Amino acid sequence: MAKVLMKGNEAIAEAAIRSGCRHYFGYPITPQTEVAEYMAKKMPKVDGLCLQAESEIAAINMVLGAAASGVRAMTSSSSPGISLKSEGISYLAGSDVPCLILNVQRGGPGLGGIQPAQSDYYQATKANGHGDLHLLVFAPSSVQEMASLTGKAFAIGDKYRMPAMILADGALGQMMEPVDFSEIDNTVAAEKDWAACGHGDKRKRNIVNSLYIQPEVLEELVVERFKKYSIVEENEVLYEEYMTEDADIVLVSYGIASRICKSAVAAARAKGIKAGLLRPITLWPYPKKALNKLADTAKQFLVVELNMGQMVDDVKVSIECKKPVSFFGRTGGMLPDPADVLAQIEKLAK
Repeated sequence: MAKVLMKGNEAIAEAAIRSGCRHYFGYPITPQTEVAEYMAKKMPKVDGLCLQAESEIAAINMVLGAAASGVRAMTSSSSPGISLKSEGISYLAGSDVPCLILNVQRGGPGLGGIQPAQSDYYQATKANGHGDLHLLVFAPSSVQEMASLTGKAFAIGDKYRMPAMILADGALGQMMEPVDFSEIDNTVAAEKDWAACGHGDKRKRNIVNSLYIQPEVLEELVVERFKKYSIVEENEVLYEEYMTEDADIVLVSYGIASRICKSAVAAARAKGIKAGLLRPITLWPYPKKALNKLADTAKQFLVVELNMGQMVDDVKVSIECKKPVSFFGRTGGMLPDPADVLAQIEKLAK
């Protein structure tokens, strides 16, 4: 199939449609508004529904209602909007209802700015909603991955009955690259036996709910859910390694920052410095085992993010503090150059 030149925001919307999503609920906020615009144009052509809700809070609760009936549903927003959705995200997790949530991150905190950032890492991986819960979190580094990870997020979310998040950023949402949509996972489960979609007296009545008054019952459900999370951590970790086989300095970076790091690693190798890159593709589940293995051979690690170091502790925990971990990052919507990262590698090499 021929590749199509598309913006990242448009690619993820097209991929969602091709993955069987027919229900989109959103609210405009820069830099992800093109997702809603694309859905508004395309959903009617496939007998789908695109609805601009009155608020982010309304949008995520519409996703809960639609997805609880067994259909593939999604929403998209940017950092402050995701904060408003956090209660509904917790309800989705507590009800074991799969859906897709897209966060095209911008600088913060507060209203911040509209330039790209990665400062919602904590929110996505640690606390996107109250209670004991995890989301599947995917971090694309290209427009192609914006599309391909969308299909994967829907499929894995359905498999484990978990909400999935695509954690992108303003740069990936706005940049244009060729996309091959033949890679999209468009397998949809024929029937979701848990869904509240009418039963016609042919099966028991399904109830989708996250309220459990008896503490013993709630504890049992949460413990069972974490057993499922353990299976996800064992089977669904995604990552990429680049020149790590003999690396003395291993960079750890994801998303748009990892592309900058890959150029810096290549430049370091040209200067005789043994640098490599591990790029987490799933931020949850996190590639702990892969990092721990690298800690047996690498001399040190350098975390590069577009924030103030939110992933650093995850790297330290993963490698059990066997080797030193340094950090370099920009925030507020600023992007480093490969030369900036190379300078940090050279400093560590000395």
